[in-house]
Amino acid sequence: MKTLRSYEKNIAKIGLFLLIVAFSSCNTLKRVEDDELLLTKNTIFVNSEKIKSEDIQSLVLQKPNSTLLGYPLRLNLYNLAKKDPDSSFQAWLYRKENREQRLVNILSQKQVNRLGESFLVKGYSDWLKKIGEPPSIVDTLRTQKSLERLSIYYGSKGYFNNTTSYEIDSTKRKQRAEINYKIALGKPFIVDSISRKISSQAIDSIYILNEDKSLVKNSKQFDLADFNNERKRLSELFRNTGVYNFQESSIAYNILRDTMRANDDQKMSVELNIGNLRKRGDSIITTSEYKVFRLDKINIYPDYGFNEDESSLKSIEYDNYTIFYKDKLRYKPKALADAIFLEKDSLYRDIDKIRSYRRITNLNTFKYPNILFTEDSTQSKLTADIFLATRPKFSWAFDFDITHSNIRSLGIGFSTALISRNIFRGAETLSLSVGGTFGLLSDETATENFFSEVGADVNITFPRIWFPFFNWKKIIPYYKLPQSRISIGTSFQKNIGLDKQTFNTILGYNWTTDNFNKNNVELLNIQFVNNLNPDRFYNVYQSTFARLNNIAVDYVDEPALQEFYVMPEGPEGPRLIIPEGTTGFTNAILNIDVPSTPVDFDDVASIEERRIRLTENNLIFASNYTFNKNNRTNISDDNFYSFRFKVESAGVLLSGISNIIEFDKNENGDRTVFGVPFSQYIKTEFDYIKHWDLSRSNVLAFRSFFGIAIPYGNSNSVPFVRSYFGGGSNDNRAWFPYSLGPGSTDNINDFNEANMKIALNLEYRFPIVGNFKGAIFADAGNIWNVWDNVEDTDAVFKGFESLSEIALGTGMGIRYDFTYFVFRLDMGFKTHNPAELPGQRWFRDYNLANAVLQIGINYPF
Repeated sequence: MKTLRSYEKNIAKIGLFLLIVAFSSCNTLKRVEDDELLLTKNTIFVNSEKIKSEDIQSLVLQKPNSTLLGYPLRLNLYNLAKKDPDSSFQAWLYRKENREQRLVNILSQKQVNRLGESFLVKGYSDWLKKIGEPPSIVDTLRTQKSLERLSIYYGSKGYFNNTTSYEIDSTKRKQRAEINYKIALGKPFIVDSISRKISSQAIDSIYILNEDKSLVKNSKQFDLADFNNERKRLSELFRNTGVYNFQESSIAYNILRDTMRANDDQKMSVELNIGNLRKRGDSIITTSEYKVFRLDKINIYPDYGFNEDESSLKSIEYDNYTIFYKDKLRYKPKALADAIFLEKDSLYRDIDKIRSYRRITNLNTFKYPNILFTEDSTQSKLTADIFLATRPKFSWAFDFDITHSNIRSLGIGFSTALISRNIFRGAETLSLSVGGTFGLLSDETATENFFSEVGADVNITFPRIWFPFFNWKKIIPYYKLPQSRISIGTSFQKNIGLDKQTFNTILGYNWTTDNFNKNNVELLNIQFVNNLNPDRFYNVYQSTFARLNNIAVDYVDEPALQEFYVMPEGPEGPRLIIPEGTTGFTNAILNIDVPSTPVDFDDVASIEERRIRLTENNLIFASNYTFNKNNRTNISDDNFYSFRFKVESAGVLLSGISNIIEFDKNENGDRTVFGVPFSQYIKTEFDYIKHWDLSRSNVLAFRSFFGIAIPYGNSNSVPFVRSYFGGGSNDNRAWFPYSLGPGSTDNINDFNEANMKIALNLEYRFPIVGNFKGAIFADAGNIWNVWDNVEDTDAVFKGFESLSEIALGTGMGIRYDFTYFVFRLDMGFKTHNPAELPGQRWFRDYNLANAVLQIGINYPF
């Protein structure tokens, strides 16, 4: 056996060596002709200063070949492809006499021809070329065009007299070259005076009132970006002050320079020119002055069909809106009016139209809102027609999956949801969902091998803040997209863990202050957890049972404890019977029916305290507020940050009521509701994520997290479902979920958790080949107990000195981008393990044997 293992290790080493040799033997210059140079680097110097800005670097048309940690992987993959696979196959086919005929006798002439077109002959080379990258050959024409682009860019910044040059340095390595781009800026041009020429009187009046907000100012260096941004600002200004049809193309700037000035005078005069409205007819273009418009009529067409005969529609008037409908109006007029921000007799504002579009879409009731405006004969009033196409009243979804884990050998899951829209005629949405998982357990000690987990939820969403006796419209207006949500759900487990039953109810509100800020308030978040089979605790938490059993082995000779053991044959030794033996032994030790050492007594007491905490039923009556800020503009934006803050308080309402109405108490003096002690704690979390775009799809991602939950009043610990854990594919990837901490403890329980957490993550992401991506990461953090009933000094946070117990995991990962999601495989190594002795914490388990593989979907942060 030892020889076989040694042989397998040698085979692996030989395979790795051959792979390294294969790639090392790839000649980077294989596709570079003798009179050509391979581009290896671009450097831009502005006034002799090296420029690293990615925006400026992107102006250079020709880039060096991409590298993976300094190695040109894609270039060498391209070089592995045959230059002309067809001719190579033909040469092989006719190299030996009668080879073609022998193949024809075995196959056929048609099949031999197809062999030349097969993947092994041609397709493989085509695939290598596709995922690879051809050599970047120095092209002086493209270099010259790059210089022109650089000159234009700096000209747009006011350096009109800049001069450019380049040099090709090929002295460092054979047939390789670096290109240095050099720009001498000269003196910048300055805006000396600003004048205006505006054709429409209405536009001129609006401009004068807002001239002080102009982005183009006297004595400021010329910058084309200022002029472009000023055009956008003016367009938005005019379209939000009644000029609904203003065209940004009407704005132009004339740059004037007095010919009488000296040649070295860098001052310039700017003239703002705003022309009239241009309308294109069938054969001619006409112009007319811009006018300020007010809204005269606002018509709403819910459930509109494109082939609808408007003369057959009925109508009602509501709050200055005219609502047209066929047969029966399906919506409350107020629900429609609340979604429209255009108001009769008010100036047209583009922002009101945009807010109306967002609000209508957010209702999740209509498909394609369309708003059209028609001028009246006076060219001063508008009629707005709002056409709404409804979504189906009902929609249904079904999902099916197959799962496998270390607990479930096979699980078959399903979920189905029925959505009903506009249930109370106010654009409300009702969602009914049912799901379940059924399958076989991996635990051979389980009395039954079959498990099931089923659940159901009912959700109602209101497109407004629903709160009796208070009008929130002035505080949170409808353009902030307010929603109220009422949710009731339950789930049942059978033969999973302690066979938990969960009931939850949520009354929550959410709204957005703008595109980047979101707020969520859960006024009531009630959760009741009922453990039906607490006697299975030691079957589920095997590590905790092993700790207790190891203590119990030393007391096996006590006559009073004999009935609590089973004596299996073989070397296993005595084992406590579950649950009779575990309960009897624990009670005998804690009741001092059997003498024990102080250490054993404390350990048994700690185990029993954990058992009681994890098996007792929980009633959580909480409220929370969450604020999210994210400045990411789109899914391809890799230069952004996000911040999340959450605060939650549990038990305050019930504690206040208990001061008025006397609650029952359990044996520990805790106040109970229906026999269950309610949880009381305060919890807060801070989560910050920052991404830096390092160019060419290279991204540096950082995350920091801090969370703490402090029990008080009716609780001396935080419920398991509200606690923190360390490790896992989205946390510290060198540890499995729940296996890190608390503090410097060494994975003493099956599910290690605590009430305080610190996490810091840094990850460098880079492209490899095609849709394959790579990453190098460092994850730091840990969990601790603080201000609760845990007394283990190794698990308790003791101040700054406990920061030495922060675990560090480093590693690498590979990802495949499926466009809609990313499949992720990470390998983490325990770099600093706080569970080891202080002098042995660094790199003790830094090897493949102790590496941890984590599988995840999408990026961890």
